[in-house]
Amino acid sequence: MNRESGRHPVNVGHLVMGIAFLAMVGVWALIQAGVVGDGDVRWLLPVPWVLAGLGGLVAIAMSGSRRWTTRQTGWVEPATPTEANDPTEEIR
Repeated sequence: MNRESGRHPVNVGHLVMGIAFLAMVGVWALIQAGVVGDGDVRWLLPVPWVLAGLGGLVAIAMSGSRRWTTRQTGWVEPATPTEANDPTEEIR
């Protein structure tokens, strides 16, 4: 496949899980450093999943319009049968 730009295609699943992992490490670091109290953990734990979801949505929105072109998917309209290669024509 020939690429027109130097950009590497993004694997959205890898991006989402990477963001979630980094955010979980950040939450863990905040808890271990004592910056966040016990009462604040309740609202802080969903933050990695929200950030990962937003990152995934942004990645899909940025690459969605360029991803499904006919050149990249290889989709070709089927040719219309002609008299020469029409298998429904009776054999004489």
